Amino acid sequence: MSLPRRAMEQMGFSICCLKCDAPDVPGSSRCKSCIRSHTLARENLTSGKAHTKAQRLARELVTMLADPFSFTEDDEHGKWMQDYSELIRNHQFDPKKEPDQRTVHRLRLSRKNSLIRDVANQNRWSDRSPDEMEIVEMRKLLRDGQSVPPMTWEDLIAQIDEIIDE
Repeated sequence: MSLPRRAMEQMGFSICCLKCDAPDVPGSSRCKSCIRSHTLARENLTSGKAHTKAQRLARELVTMLADPFSFTEDDEHGKWMQDYSELIRNHQFDPKKEPDQRTVHRLRLSRKNSLIRDVANQNRWSDRSPDEMEIVEMRKLLRDGQSVPPMTWEDLIAQIDEIIDE
């Protein structure tokens, strides 16, 4: 088993190094050729739009390999993702920490800021439902000043029956 090279880890293919039978020598010609071929394959798979089922499947598998922890419950590939995630967990074991504590799997990419998420997190009703006064106020705002309550299903069905009868 070879230790994952940084390039492979950044592409989400650290599992390939952990399953590799080559000697663990950084910078070897085998490592360089693997990194080069995996980089090319990943670029070919992920660039442009997937037009065929094979391309969609390949992208799905690349996604699974990049983060096997998230796909351990998958019906078809869960067994393999479980195996891969165990290998990665065992590799990430830190003996300086408490026994059986492993470093938490995290993506190396930083989370980008999202305007939508930032605005949604400012919602004053995220922790509690609006009270009756706030509901009436929102109805007035949304209905151009009219505080008429919304139609019930019975009212709507009655209105549809009237239209059908005519």
